[in-house]
Amino acid sequence: MSTITLDSKIPGGPLADKWTNFKAASKLVSPANKRRYELIIVGSGLAGGSAAAVFGEQGYNVKCFCYQDSPRRAHSIAAQGGINAAKNYQNDGDSVDRLFTDTIKGGDFRSREANVYRLAQVSNHIIDQCVAQGVPFAREYGGMLANRSFGGAQVSRTFYARGQTGQQLLLGVYSELSHQISAGTVKMYPRHEMLDLVLVDGHAKGIITRNMVTGEIQSHAADAVILASGGYGNAFYLSTNAMGCNVTATYRAYRRGALFANPCFTQIHPTCIPVSGEYQSKLTLMSESLRNDGRVWVPKRKEDCGKKPFDIAEEDRDYFLERKYPSYGNLAPRDISSRSAKEVCDEGRGVGPGGLGVYMDFADAIKRLGENTVRERYGNLFEMYENITGDNAYKTPMRIYPAVHYTMGGLWVDYELQSNIPGLFVIGEANFSDHGANRLGASALMQGLADGYFVLPYTIGNYLAPIRGTRPEADRPEFKRAEEEVRDRIKRLLSVKGDRTVDSFHKEIGKLLWDECGMARSKEGLERAIKRFDEIREEFWSNVKVLGEGDELNQSLEKAGRVADFIDFGQLMCEDALDRNESCGGHFRVEYQTPEGEALRNDDDYFYVSAWKYTGEGNKPELVKEPLHYETVKLATRSYK
Repeated sequence: MSTITLDSKIPGGPLADKWTNFKAASKLVSPANKRRYELIIVGSGLAGGSAAAVFGEQGYNVKCFCYQDSPRRAHSIAAQGGINAAKNYQNDGDSVDRLFTDTIKGGDFRSREANVYRLAQVSNHIIDQCVAQGVPFAREYGGMLANRSFGGAQVSRTFYARGQTGQQLLLGVYSELSHQISAGTVKMYPRHEMLDLVLVDGHAKGIITRNMVTGEIQSHAADAVILASGGYGNAFYLSTNAMGCNVTATYRAYRRGALFANPCFTQIHPTCIPVSGEYQSKLTLMSESLRNDGRVWVPKRKEDCGKKPFDIAEEDRDYFLERKYPSYGNLAPRDISSRSAKEVCDEGRGVGPGGLGVYMDFADAIKRLGENTVRERYGNLFEMYENITGDNAYKTPMRIYPAVHYTMGGLWVDYELQSNIPGLFVIGEANFSDHGANRLGASALMQGLADGYFVLPYTIGNYLAPIRGTRPEADRPEFKRAEEEVRDRIKRLLSVKGDRTVDSFHKEIGKLLWDECGMARSKEGLERAIKRFDEIREEFWSNVKVLGEGDELNQSLEKAGRVADFIDFGQLMCEDALDRNESCGGHFRVEYQTPEGEALRNDDDYFYVSAWKYTGEGNKPELVKEPLHYETVKLATRSYK
């Protein structure tokens, strides 16, 4: 049993008043003093970019790092379908309480109650902020902002800009960030990768980076470090994430003592274009918004799977989501929809190559609304689908299949978004705090902007206010030691000179994770995977082939460092999944399911956050538990029927 005690720092008072009470009691930094502080932000997507813009506007000195050549290339740009908020413009029964309840339920009762309620409260401010920035949200004929539905909700609360919502939101953030860069309060470091976290007297006081163009290793000191580096879905190799997405920033912080919470909670998205060949390097997401009008089905009979979809009569089609979950139908949450698609494919009723696909059909919508209306709503998504597959989805159904998408796990943070390491704050997908075991669609953008614009600017004052003037210099021994460790690791990677490419290792661990820690997990499979990861790690460090040198532009070296972290982290995911003897949300253990094949939670034994502590290379990590406490939510078996 761990000796570490986690303090979530949840404020007192009724749930609806906690955030107000917190803000009223939080410490402040005066405007004159803010310019004496330096903050490091790693990541420039919606969470990191918005935080950098706000802190710069407030007068702090901000250093913002990203491995892309521009903040505009952050992965937030790839989000398609929308962003949630409880505005209730449709007058269909939505409210802050409803958004909160849907999010808790959607996460299968494994998220922290107070954090989720705050997210719902802040959601409306996000839309106001983005409208003021000029984000071109869709509008009704009369000028009112339009909404549509996403999975896990029975109301329309998702604001969208066609299928380019992430792009438009990021451009709004980028405009504010650019203003602060021009004003000199934010200094951007593009093409810089964080390779280590530096602790001084137990506090996070800086990072070590590698200039990805020159290869130079640099130390950067600050009063606090903020990680906004995204999720770790690329551990699976084939995912909807951009190729560069990685776990390195958060994993290196984990190695320095930051606890990693719920790493096995990964989300499989149900509407992705199926794998088309073994040389494919990533998968393409088809926005969940399509499920508003697309009907998901497979043939009722195996023998019909080889037929063209329009040759299969209506009575011979199984609209399995509508059949199994009549209240939500095609808008059932992602984890449930994904497992249902896998189930029918496992029965032999999948369509397309290898039988790994289901249809998403828009014929009814086109008949009901007209092709022009469907084109207005989803035109760019249909074009993207046709460019990739060669099929016209106006004429024939899309083929989709689940794929790795989002990660609910991340570094452990308290109510103030501070990790267990003082001075280390974690925001957006990089933390674990708001989604439990499954994220509802359109809530990722909501959390990123909530953390960056409205939460962290309040909470960070409690840490900064008492420590004015204590920032260390970057030439302290702690920085020099960390630099040396980074250089040694790079030298070690370059010195192996083996026969196997970095990509071959990445593909191997990706398949291992997909097979044993993907949509369905078992005790035996996870134990196999944990053992296999030990073997892969040994082979990687003895037989990997890394081209080039360290003091130059070297993408082979970049990949090698990230894949080495993926190997270690993939094993941690399996350890977490093996320890959690229940099914909940995206974590589905085949041993724990209802007679109907639904997730079977164990609230008596697993109603907690699993936070893992690094105990050294080759050692099993230590489990630290944060018990969950619900003041208003009543635990219940999740049902979308």
